[in-house]
Amino acid sequence: MNEVLSGPDLKGKVALVTGGSRGIGRAISEAFAYAGARVAIMDLDGEGATAAAGSLPGEGHSGHQGNVADRESATGIVKQVQENLGTIDILVNNAGITRDNLLLRMKDEEFDDVIEVNLKGTFNLTRAVGRGMLKQRRGVILNIASVVGLMGNAGQANYAASKAGVIGFTKSVARELAPRGVRCNAIAPGFIRTDMTDALTEDQIGALQSQIPLARLGEPNDIAGVALFLVSPAACYITGQVLAVDGGMVMG
Repeated sequence: MNEVLSGPDLKGKVALVTGGSRGIGRAISEAFAYAGARVAIMDLDGEGATAAAGSLPGEGHSGHQGNVADRESATGIVKQVQENLGTIDILVNNAGITRDNLLLRMKDEEFDDVIEVNLKGTFNLTRAVGRGMLKQRRGVILNIASVVGLMGNAGQANYAASKAGVIGFTKSVARELAPRGVRCNAIAPGFIRTDMTDALTEDQIGALQSQIPLARLGEPNDIAGVALFLVSPAACYITGQVLAVDGGMVMG
């Protein structure tokens, strides 16, 4: 059957997922593994990365401790993965942090840390993996942005700026690498149930849900399913796009 119509099949592919020890990153790693990919998980939490990789279905997965915001760490992990698993076919830039505060109260380090991890980290990994993809004339890069990067949010000027930067970065990379057969897209998740939302009260969750036409928070698997589509042959003619997966929060 035509590979585009037969469902996502990543057999023989090597995927590197940053921030993959929990939440959205772990769900994406699991989806890729079920589709047949060998998955390398990079996370600041090395033990968590190893444990997450060990729980994936199939064989050949690996966990790596590394800091996406550090260029040497990023390039070192990419080299390890290439030596152990082979050329990287798929990169998911998922690692991210928040340091929420109102603008006039925000400390320099709160702004800088978020930009370093969320935006500079995406740059570091994309540059390190991009060289191999250009050489083999194929590859897929998927960046995890946020609806906050599309619409802004009070108390998250740093986070919104970082994710808006990821969106602009995605479009630029897509244009630059497309002639060599490399695709680059982004997912902009809305409010997703993760460790951060688990700490919210019922009233806070209710307030969030009131902003969502589908009237519920998303689940990590809601993002993972879209990620699997975007890296699969079914999306082979899609690049430079930002897909909001948000229950209808942002339309237009």
